[in-house]
Amino acid sequence: MGTYIRLVDINDAKGKESAFLSAVQDKNSSIRFETSAENFSKIPGSPVAYWTNENLINIFSKGNLIKDFFEVRNGITTGQNDLFIRYWFEVTKDKKYKWLPCNKGGTYRKWYGNYEYVINWENDGYSLKNFCDPYSGKRRATLRSIDFNFHEAITMSRITSGALSFRWLDCGFITEGASNNIYFKNCNVIQAKHLLSLLNSKVGDYVINLYNPTVNVMPDDLRSFPIVFINNETLTTVEQNITIAKADWDAFETSWDFTNHPFITHKGNGQIENSFKNWEEFAERQFYQLKANEEELNRIFIDIYGLQDELTPDVEEKDVTVRKADLGRDVRSFISYAVGCMFGRYSLDTDGLAYAGGNWDQSKYKTFIPDADNCIPITDEEYFDDDVVSRFVDFVKTVYGKDTLEKNLEFIAEALGNRGDTPLKTIRNYFINDFYKDHVKIYQKRPIYWLFDSGKENGFKALIYMHRYNADTIGNIRIEYIHKLQAKYESQLSFEQHLIDTSQNQREKSAAMKQKEKLIRQIKEIKDYDVKIAHLANCRIEIDLDDGVKVNYEKVQTGKDGKKLEVLGKI
Repeated sequence: MGTYIRLVDINDAKGKESAFLSAVQDKNSSIRFETSAENFSKIPGSPVAYWTNENLINIFSKGNLIKDFFEVRNGITTGQNDLFIRYWFEVTKDKKYKWLPCNKGGTYRKWYGNYEYVINWENDGYSLKNFCDPYSGKRRATLRSIDFNFHEAITMSRITSGALSFRWLDCGFITEGASNNIYFKNCNVIQAKHLLSLLNSKVGDYVINLYNPTVNVMPDDLRSFPIVFINNETLTTVEQNITIAKADWDAFETSWDFTNHPFITHKGNGQIENSFKNWEEFAERQFYQLKANEEELNRIFIDIYGLQDELTPDVEEKDVTVRKADLGRDVRSFISYAVGCMFGRYSLDTDGLAYAGGNWDQSKYKTFIPDADNCIPITDEEYFDDDVVSRFVDFVKTVYGKDTLEKNLEFIAEALGNRGDTPLKTIRNYFINDFYKDHVKIYQKRPIYWLFDSGKENGFKALIYMHRYNADTIGNIRIEYIHKLQAKYESQLSFEQHLIDTSQNQREKSAAMKQKEKLIRQIKEIKDYDVKIAHLANCRIEIDLDDGVKVNYEKVQTGKDGKKLEVLGKI
């Protein structure tokens, strides 16, 4: 029998020394433990886990392990992810037989989600299976566990930030090496979902950390986990947790099962404010139901594993991995959804993706008609009848009606921070200054809407939809928008000069002088920008969506002479 003093939670040397001396004298100290070294061998890897109680040690020594019922595997390594893996929203929807769902780890999230990637598995993965080093001829990809491709599983991100999170993995995925998967061997789906609930409990985190306290969890760490199967009392709770997590994941447009924005799904009598309140109430119910469910599962497993002295069932709100409503975020996501409808990516008449490459079907759009030429200008004044602000106002009017339009625009402007003299000015300022930054962040530096941007003077800005780009897009932007906007600037400049020359009102004259100086800078910027655009337009550059955003973003800014001309917003 050995005596151990646990000092890991004390940071400074002096504190450790004081605590140690105190615990040596006090046999009832909470940091003093006595146990036999023989117990260490009963835990996988024989860690010196002297603080572990007898109940848990007995479960390790007498119970079943995950490996007795499940197959735990790590996924494939491609050797070059940039070549074989894409975010699902980068590629064309029509290539669903080439780009298959790829499970690739992700952030801390329980029960369901992190479905973000696709992998090139055309012709049963021919390119990947034959991907070799050009010099040695040695295969670069490591094709682990491909015999488990497309099977249901429990999955987790192999690299964690500390706390572990497990998710249900639907059929149809190929798993990459950033994930560990637990496949069903000698068990059924009910037992698998029981295991999911156990692993997502505090007991699961506690036990795995006994023998692997690092952030890198390997399949062997999971294989050695002790299981105590119980009756089906947890199944309904687990099913509900998966359903709640899936609804949360699919409420945002970065999910491939996204159907409609929550403000559309929870629409309330013509007012966006009511839509937000309905969504807020729904999200809060889901959040606290999941929290309560997780606490109940914690209670069940803490009792089974005899860890009442070590763990409490309480779950902190920060550890619940579904989202509450957030006014600023959700109004911005509504604006993003509106832009998607302007480009035809979404439709008010069709759930989910209406267009993401391939053949355009105009019959999908009746309530709100998308932009005809795939170019929506963003200007600091209303120079075009169909600029992004005008189109957004039309969208809000279409969805919520004319009678509540002003109230809805006021609500949106307030959620954006009221950075403008009027609601429309606030919305216009958001599109000019922040929309693209938000878009790039949400789409993880792989934007699907591209911003043609002349520079800091905001001389010219316009959005296009990558999936509708063609070799004529840049030429169309130049002729239909840049040249026309330049003419509008010059006309406005003449008007401001006339005010300066004739006005007797000093305030009006000063405002005109300020506007004149701004227009002069914008005209210079747009003329310089037009030179770059002309060069690229003459090249009639084609893109291939299979190459992904990063490659195509560079391609459309590079002339045939190899010269890079920065015409798009930075990502």
